[in-house]
Amino acid sequence: MGAITNDWLYAIGDEFKKPYYKELYNFVVNEYRKHVIYPKADDIFNAFHLTPLSKVKVVIIGQDPYHNENQAHGLCFSVKPHVDIPPSLMNIFKELRDDLGCYIPNNGCLEKWARQGVLLLNTVLTVRAHSPLSHQGRGWEIFTDAVIRAVNDLDRPVVFILWGKPAQSKKKMLTNSKHLILEAPHPSPLSASRGFFGSRPFSKTNEFLIKNNIEPIDWQIENI
Repeated sequence: MGAITNDWLYAIGDEFKKPYYKELYNFVVNEYRKHVIYPKADDIFNAFHLTPLSKVKVVIIGQDPYHNENQAHGLCFSVKPHVDIPPSLMNIFKELRDDLGCYIPNNGCLEKWARQGVLLLNTVLTVRAHSPLSHQGRGWEIFTDAVIRAVNDLDRPVVFILWGKPAQSKKKMLTNSKHLILEAPHPSPLSASRGFFGSRPFSKTNEFLIKNNIEPIDWQIENI
């Protein structure tokens, strides 16, 4: 199992010492021994490696990792290069096209966003192959709630993008008036037409960042 080594440690390092995390760690290590688990163990904390706390401008909250082969790599909604773009991510790209005029790329790797300060945070960081939500309720939610609180406590403006009810359940934790909270239905094909399309989260995010003298995000994912 990978480890967090950057400035996140100062904000959430105590979580690793708590009893729930020891139970979670043992559970996850055992799952990797007995089953196929996604993402690869070294990729579990990629969102934190690619987006240090000091660089966070935007938080997008997902649920648990993709559960099919070669998709998940530690960033919510993102897939590895050369993997088919999942339906929810394709809808995100369609909204991005309609919102900011970005072309729809031939891949779904969102590392470019993460490197610019977009924390792509799943609330559960591991999953058993072909078994969605199989690691729900094992402790990851306590850990990622601590992450959300750490960002909420920052003394500077951050945008939180909450798509769907599970993400929106975290809104009560976002008590800092400096932040912007954007809510919409989930981009899944089951709900995107109920208000995700047309919600314009990308332009709203950049308008807020610019207003606060923060460099906006270049949302265009390039073809590979």
